This record gives sequence, C-alpha cells and structure tokens, in this order.
Amino acid sequence: MKPTPLRRRLLTIAHSYCVELNRRLPQELARAGGWDVVAVAPAKFRGDFGWHVTAANADEPCRVVPVPVRFSRPVHTMLYGAPLKKLLSEPWDLVHCWEEPYVAAAAQIARATAPRVPLVYATFQNISKRYPPPFAWIEKYALGRADGMIAYGDTSREVLDARGWSGRTRTIPPGVDVVKFAPDPASGDRIRRELGWTGDAPVVGFVGRFVAEKGIARLTTALDRIASPWRALFLGSGPLDADVRAWSRRHGDRVRIQAAVPHDAVPAYLNAMDVLCAPSQTTPQWREQFGRMLIEAFACGVPVVASDSGEIPHVVGDAGVIVPESDDAAWTRAIGDVLAEPTRRTELSRRGRERAAGVYAWPLVARRHIDFFNELMRG
Repeated sequence: MKPTPLRRRLLTIAHSYCVELNRRLPQELARAGGWDVVAVAPAKFRGDFGWHVTAANADEPCRVVPVPVRFSRPVHTMLYGAPLKKLLSEPWDLVHCWEEPYVAAAAQIARATAPRVPLVYATFQNISKRYPPPFAWIEKYALGRADGMIAYGDTSREVLDARGWSGRTRTIPPGVDVVKFAPDPASGDRIRRELGWTGDAPVVGFVGRFVAEKGIARLTTALDRIASPWRALFLGSGPLDADVRAWSRRHGDRVRIQAAVPHDAVPAYLNAMDVLCAPSQTTPQWREQFGRMLIEAFACGVPVVASDSGEIPHVVGDAGVIVPESDDAAWTRAIGDVLAEPTRRTELSRRGRERAAGVYAWPLVARRHIDFFNELMRG
C-alpha cells in the first residue's frame, strides 16, 4: 500500500483578501490539490469604497485568518499585528506575499519568514520609480530576501528587469471568475429596467475610480461628439465625481451614475452594457497596471474599447479595440463604430469571452502559480 503523500503548506498574505471575491487565488490553489492553503487578510480594512471586514465563508477550501492591522492609510505603511509573526513561525513550504516589495508589510514578512522557506512577492508596479526612504530601503531588504517574484504583466516584468532584479520571475496575470462573470442577458435587462431605460439605444459603460488618469474627461468628450443614440452607465466614484455629475445633468436620462455597487453585483451591471470603455491616461507617475474591469467585461461577453496605456494592450490582445490614449478623434470614431455595428459587437463579445476563459480563468492562473512555486522549491 502506497504511503499517502504529504500535503504542502502554503501561507499567502494580502490586504486585498479582506474581500471574498479577491480570495479566488488561494481558493483555487487549495482546490488544485496537494496544498493546505492559509490566506491571511486584515481583520478590518478601509479600501477606496469603504470598510471591509474579513469573514470566511463556510465552503471556502482554504483557511482564512483575519489579522489586526495598523497604519493602513495609506496601505504603504500598513503593518500586520502580532498574530502574523506567530503564524509565520509555523512550518511552511512556501510563503506568498501579494503585496508590493516596497511597502512596510513586505519588510515585516521578510523578517519573520524562516530563512529556509521560499518567499515570493508579487508586483503590479510598471514604472521604474525612485522611492523615498524608508520605502527604498524596504524594497532593497525585501528583494534581498525574496526567492521569486510574480509580475502581473509584461510591463511589470520589464520594470523588474530594469531595476536589476536577477532572481526567478514568472509573469502571471490576475484572474477572473468566469462563472460569476458570464453573459447573462436577463440580469442586464433587469438592471436597465431598474435604471428606467427602455428601448434599444446602446449603453456605453465605465467601471473604475473617477480620477483624471482613468480618462473620464476623454470618454465624456468622445460621447459628446457621437451623433448616434447612446446611453452611458458609470460605476464608481472619486475626486472627479462632481465633474461627472455636472456633465451627466446635460444629458438627462441618457446617463446613470452608480457610486456604490458591491463587487458581486458588478456582473449584472456589466451585462447591461453594450461596450465597456477604459480610456486610461498615462501620467509621469502612473500608467495602467492591468485593468481588472477589462477581463471582467471579457468574461461577461461585453465588447471592450480601451486605450494603449501601460499594460492594457497586453491584457486585451486581439479581443478588443485599442485606441491611442490621447487622440480624441480616434476615441469618438472607435466608440461610434462599435455602437453602429451590432455584428462587430457580437464578434468582439465572442473573442472576449474566449480570452477570459482561455487565459484569465482562475483555475488556469492558480495552476501557473503552483508550477512556479514547485520550481522554486525544487531550486
């Protein structure tokens, strides 16, 4: 009788795990088999859209451990409480930290992880920056301890290479739940009715923070110039909220703004859209690092029109329309063309859904993580 193989123990840590939908990675790592997975999250965390309290679901395949945090505004200075140090003293086969290596928690985790245990960080950072002290020191210390890095995109990988990181790296994108985010015309029709919309005027959607770098002004300018019928649905809020609402009042019932949509309700709103626009704008300090709304729209079969800022062209591939980020005429033309051509929208819908299922589905993303973790442990 063969002995039962020992299960490996993985500790994964992320402030984003305070939201259950963001725990799909540890959940899928646990479902893949062969691993006992423990996910650490802040017990209570204030994000961009309010407070989150970590609570495990009864059916989660991974163990969820809420830990108190301090100094969490901004997240760069956040430190986990003493229970994390105690947890890190247990025997682990690998520790995965879904935090940027320049934040305070990264150094805290590097110091508390046993030297023999492989430690992996993840990064979205796609601009090579010179961080002020102490963050530059933190990054140097954390990378000096790291055994591997996961870059969430090609542009993040380029920055790691440019900064002289010579350790093992794997480029692995975030994932999307292709079951929760799926084509659902009935839920889209329900949302339109709730918004008071009847008729067949196509809906242009936006999901994200109302900030200049997300291209709100670029999108509203383009919509003002489109002569054919349209409606616009904005999900989000932010510093430019007053500007967006002032613009919306000029268009009356054609525009709806939903400021507080829970993440698990986003699929229904995406299904109410005929096209999602992501007009992100590069600045000296920021370019689009990924764009989760892109792959969520793909999964729902919603055509995507997006700018060429940062990682977006790599995310979209041939499944959407890429527009030069600062070309107003091109934006007007691209949105207008997609709205005017139902058959093109159908083709983009098909391509997007295939890309979501074939590249970004969480089980595939988790498998790529496991392959990298196994490589590091063999090394």
